[in-house]
Amino acid sequence: MSRSRHDAVIIGGGHNGLVAAAYLARAGRKVLVLERLGHVGGLAVSAQAFPGVDARLSRYSYLVSLLPAKVVADLGIKVELRRRRYASYTPAGDTGLLVDNGDAGRTAASFARVTGGTAELEAWRRFYAMTADVAERVAPTLLEPLMDRAAMRDLVGVQAWRELFERPIGEVVDERFADDTVRGVVLTDALIGTFADPCDQGLLANRCLLYHVIGDGTGDWNVPVGGMGAVSGALAGAARAAGAEILTGAEVVAVDPSGEVTFRDADGEHTVRGERILANVPPAVLGRLLGAGEPAPEGAQLKVNMVLSRLPRLRDPDVDPVAAFSGTFHINEGRDQLARAYAEAAAGRIPELPPAEVYCHSLTDPSILGPGLRAAGAQTMTLFGLHMPARLFREDPAGAREAALRATLASIDRVLAEPIEDCLLRAPDGRPCLEAKTPVDLENEAGLPGGHIFHRDLSWPFGEPGKWGVETAFERILLCGAGARRGGGVSGIPGHNAAMALLS
Repeated sequence: MSRSRHDAVIIGGGHNGLVAAAYLARAGRKVLVLERLGHVGGLAVSAQAFPGVDARLSRYSYLVSLLPAKVVADLGIKVELRRRRYASYTPAGDTGLLVDNGDAGRTAASFARVTGGTAELEAWRRFYAMTADVAERVAPTLLEPLMDRAAMRDLVGVQAWRELFERPIGEVVDERFADDTVRGVVLTDALIGTFADPCDQGLLANRCLLYHVIGDGTGDWNVPVGGMGAVSGALAGAARAAGAEILTGAEVVAVDPSGEVTFRDADGEHTVRGERILANVPPAVLGRLLGAGEPAPEGAQLKVNMVLSRLPRLRDPDVDPVAAFSGTFHINEGRDQLARAYAEAAAGRIPELPPAEVYCHSLTDPSILGPGLRAAGAQTMTLFGLHMPARLFREDPAGAREAALRATLASIDRVLAEPIEDCLLRAPDGRPCLEAKTPVDLENEAGLPGGHIFHRDLSWPFGEPGKWGVETAFERILLCGAGARRGGGVSGIPGHNAAMALLS
């Protein structure tokens, strides 16, 4: 392997690197993918998290929205992304707000029950009609060379530009909606994986919201059948079938701008050369490999994976738990609750009532459970906790994780009719099927600086015309991961764009 030459050496076998490898290999290029771990997929993987429990959990990333149908078709991958019947359920006292994708009348009745009238539903429909129009217009541009700011403004129109791209989304939501619960449901999409005040003039929350509503032109957040590992597995298969070479257990230790890559595996240290190097790693990691400094970002989430023996009971007798947990189940994510939790975390404290959201993958895709678990009525539950920045876990990682988990479980219990711990399945060794991952855990286990799931703060989907948003200061080196412009989420978009930049 020493000093062998390739058209492209891809650092990192996550889903974006696999997309780039498949496109380049299909175009006849000689491609080598180097993956540090013993498997491909990065954060888009499935795992049996609890010994003796036949459940394949999407351990890190867990839903798919941004993956373009064009990438799926171009690469010929067989992936089923199943739409969720229910968008969300948000407990509000002894009732709750149910958004039913299949029954507009039921959604309207739920809004009336929670908000006391029709005004909030009408405002909701107007707001999401605007975001749907933006999604339809912007999504196709994500697979094209960048347009500049003025062109993007002309594309989306004056009102959408003002409300989504220029004014803090917190101010816009406060103006458009009057109900605290409804405001919170809208704002959560602006805060997933993003530690920000939605009223901040830096507009980081706006960028987060934008990527959460434009996915593949619809904004739908779909369930990957077979778990996230099915997506990465299909992409790896496409790359290998096209002729790409994928080495796992191969940790890159140095990169030279001339195209030289040094990696280490079980047999020692090796050097390869690439006409181009595609970095499917966070920019801070690339900087370290180049021997340069790059500020580390800060992730801000708590991920909790669970297997339940049964779904918990709700306080709302009019809503079936299957409906409530099939979509996104919001936990203490009202507008005021989000603001209070942000202030507490910014002051260096774990929020007293952590905002979070859960959903049960197995309700939409039972295939991730073994036959015995399905027959017994077991379900998976995935929790994503907001406003849990890495700074809270630096001094005492294990102790802070336990405290954050304890506070989060108490937060769940506040909106249920029974403790969530009463519903946890026990593994054969007697332990409850529950694991928690903090940003520091992601930093240590997955190599993400600061545990930032987007590699760094999300960027606007426009920039220097003619560029692909993957370029670096070095001609031979391209970003092909989430840290590229138009990166973030399970999308394959940066992988596609890096391949197109190389091929063009």
